[in-house]
Amino acid sequence: MEDMSPIIRPTDDKAFAENIIIQNMSAYYNQLDMRWDTSLFAKQWGELDSYELIINASRVGLLCINHDENAYYIRELQIDQKWQRQGVGTAAIRYTEEIAKQAGIHLLRLRVFCINPASALYERMGFHVRKTEGGTHYMERRIL
Repeated sequence: MEDMSPIIRPTDDKAFAENIIIQNMSAYYNQLDMRWDTSLFAKQWGELDSYELIINASRVGLLCINHDENAYYIRELQIDQKWQRQGVGTAAIRYTEEIAKQAGIHLLRLRVFCINPASALYERMGFHVRKTEGGTHYMERRIL
């Protein structure tokens, strides 16, 4: 299958973001006996730089990032289930790397549930597990 390169553009559509996160994550939340917290999401939403990923004029994904002086953090990377495993997540990670590089920051970090198969994508892209705690891998990679 060819790699689809999404258009990545800023979004402030909180409802779209919340919907795709819940769609993708509810199975993990159920398995881990966690609850989605809309008010917490609303509070955190304002602190994130959020982007929608567009293919053929449809929104197929969400990328939310923020940073401190040491690292850029991928807070959400959600790809619509129909578009997973087609290079969209990879494109979003590369996009984040570019932003970080332009800011002079050479470290990317993210968290992923241990049971989430996306951790394999992150490992393929050079992330390694820094620590594992509470069913979550804390992963990072250097940007060269």
